[in-house]
Amino acid sequence: MAIEAVINVDLGGPRINRHLYGHFAEHLGRCVYGGFYVGEDSGIPNERGLRLDVVEALRELHIPNLRWPGGCFADEYHWRDGIGPRDRRPVMVNTHWGGVEENNHFGTHEFMALCEMLGAEPYIAGNVGSGTVREMSEWVEYLTRDGDSPMARLRKANGREEPWPVRFWGLGNEAWGCGGNMTAEHYAQEARRYGTYCRDYGGNTLYKIAAGANSADYAWTETLMKQVGHLGCRHVSSTAYHALSVHYYTVTGPTWEQKGSATAFDTGEYYRTMVSAARIEEILAGHEAVMDCYDPGRSVGLVLDEWGTWFDVEPGTNPGFLYQQNTLRDALVASTHFDVFHRHADRLVMANIAQTVNVLQAMILTDPDSDAMVLTPTYHVFHMNRGHQDATSLRVDFRTALPSRAVGEATLTTVSMSASRKDSRLLVSLSNLDADEGAEVEIELRGGALGTVDAVILTSGTLPDHNTPESPSAVAPRPYDGVTVAGGTLRAHLPAHSFVTVSGVL
Repeated sequence: MAIEAVINVDLGGPRINRHLYGHFAEHLGRCVYGGFYVGEDSGIPNERGLRLDVVEALRELHIPNLRWPGGCFADEYHWRDGIGPRDRRPVMVNTHWGGVEENNHFGTHEFMALCEMLGAEPYIAGNVGSGTVREMSEWVEYLTRDGDSPMARLRKANGREEPWPVRFWGLGNEAWGCGGNMTAEHYAQEARRYGTYCRDYGGNTLYKIAAGANSADYAWTETLMKQVGHLGCRHVSSTAYHALSVHYYTVTGPTWEQKGSATAFDTGEYYRTMVSAARIEEILAGHEAVMDCYDPGRSVGLVLDEWGTWFDVEPGTNPGFLYQQNTLRDALVASTHFDVFHRHADRLVMANIAQTVNVLQAMILTDPDSDAMVLTPTYHVFHMNRGHQDATSLRVDFRTALPSRAVGEATLTTVSMSASRKDSRLLVSLSNLDADEGAEVEIELRGGALGTVDAVILTSGTLPDHNTPESPSAVAPRPYDGVTVAGGTLRAHLPAHSFVTVSGVL
């Protein structure tokens, strides 16, 4: 029996902010060094030390923003260590991630050059945990102030005459944990203090993001929202922060120390992973409900600036480097997350997958001993979905019950869907999470006629399939002929464990 749904293509909902497709690059493992940055003396093609094949691959995703330098690393990073001649930059120890030495060769100027090459907006996370208000304030001045001032002169002395446009500014990271082990009440005061001294210079207006909750800690969100309310959220542009974050990882292992393998898993583990991933809807809805009590006009943004799968590291790799493979299972976690993001686009303004290269649920994997580069299944989901960026969300109403299966005490809905319209182009994303059974879908398109469609599918023989330098296209998108349009109805066959996108001009 087919799943029946209706999409009113002429009745748009909230805009899907392109920043929901944001990324994250921390000084962690081989994300920055060996991922983005190989150094100017590398035999790998690069520009100013930035690896060109990685940059080109990410440009294909229309990457909207990049969060840096952390993560936990942000609250032990002192930005002045990463400016000036590289041979004079001090060495530090990355205490959070492997205890390795950090030579600070990749700093502010290198990051801003990377963002310019990517065509992405920078999202900088400032140091609240071990830094000072003055240090953060001066970093903003160094980056964004034109004319004559102490930090502007220092920037010019380091080779950058014009200021950079920097809109997104994080007031610390995970203040409840690695960012200072603070209480919510203490951090709320700190966020107000730090945010007050992060100034707008010239035409650059900061969008300040407070370090928010871990997972379902709604009390943390309420504490931060009380502070916004105290400052007057009706005039949120004048407050110490304009948004607050939340972090949620898909973790399914029996303990934090045993999260399970990224590639060696059975069907039961797969379904438990998808149940954990589906919980993101509950998490977002819970934080939004709290925020609505203090900000019914939804002027304060919610930012999910860390999300993705977290499994055990690959055997033989540094446990502190968080290097994991990326399978079709990861791709379906991503595709269903985006459906949720689209449904919450009236409050959720940004999301950043963790992380872009070589760490956790990465877009790209590079080989430390060669110039090999692999695009992961998750990369392909971002690419297939890029048409949703800045599109108008369209509500999907189901006329029949969605298929589901019991997973322990939970119930997993096994078909997920979202849709958007941009200009005159419709994009529908469909995921079938069932490991073994296909699904038939019939969608009535009201308010517009759709002609020929382009359909693309991402699937493979088994869920643990993944891409390697020896087999880079084991899981890759391909044109799909299992979709038809006739009489205003779109019909699609969704094979087991597959992600399908359908697009066409209305």
